[in-house]
Amino acid sequence: MAAGVLPFRPPCAGRTDTAQRIVLVRHGETEWSRDGRHTGRSDVPLTEAGRAAAVRLRTPLAGWEFGAVFASPMSRARETCELAGFGERAVVIDDLSEWDYGEYDGLTVEEVQRHRPGWLLWRDGPVGGETLAAVASRADRVIARARSADGNALLFSHGHLLRVLAARWLEMAPAAGQRFFLATASPSVLGYEHEWTVIRRWNESTT
Repeated sequence: MAAGVLPFRPPCAGRTDTAQRIVLVRHGETEWSRDGRHTGRSDVPLTEAGRAAAVRLRTPLAGWEFGAVFASPMSRARETCELAGFGERAVVIDDLSEWDYGEYDGLTVEEVQRHRPGWLLWRDGPVGGETLAAVASRADRVIARARSADGNALLFSHGHLLRVLAARWLEMAPAAGQRFFLATASPSVLGYEHEWTVIRRWNESTT
């Protein structure tokens, strides 16, 4: 097996409760997400628009029953969780933190490519940050924890981490996450069709 490539899991990894759903919510807008800046471990707050979008999450999430709610430790994810009405129930777990972009934190793709032409995060990774394999390992641990919940699970996290998590849910290579554009403050739903893991909904509008 090539270095940095994680093995695929078998369908459902032995799970029998295929009625379970895992709802993913990327945090609301920040100035950096609005401007296309990589926002890893920098604790950038929500904008007013981001806070308003987080409040609107209450409507699509109101009809759900969740056995577990998990949130990233970053304030933008925790505030989104709180404004959506789940702050008191949420368990903060470090594995839901965003990709550590190292020296590229706060930079746009274009800014990185000025001194590193052709750079692609999903292929080349950041300097001084986290490898894609390390991010995928965290995503796998989150999936295992969510699957152990008694019922549906709700996750408040970040764009790239949740895209990797979706790829791993589908038993795909972590880099497949680059194909899943994920909007801020819009619910997405992972689940099953028969015994196979699937994406049931993606980027649902809250307006």
